Amino acid sequence: MPAAVSLRLHAMQKTLIIIGAAIIVAGLLWPYLTRLPLGRLPGDIIIAKPHLKIYIPITTMILVSVVISIIMWLLKK
Repeated sequence: MPAAVSLRLHAMQKTLIIIGAAIIVAGLLWPYLTRLPLGRLPGDIIIAKPHLKIYIPITTMILVSVVISIIMWLLKK
């Protein structure tokens, strides 16, 4: 197996392990994470009608994106 393929496989394995660990941590912290006000921030759009409910979490997604970007930036250092 060429060295470049081996390096890509190693990187993929490492990525999958990190994603799996993050899912396990999120699962363990879920009771505490549900208490956060995410999804109910100013700027999140909720349209509620008798037979229709549309939810667009704009502010929440921007906040989550910024946090993930900072974490990824710190991990690259």
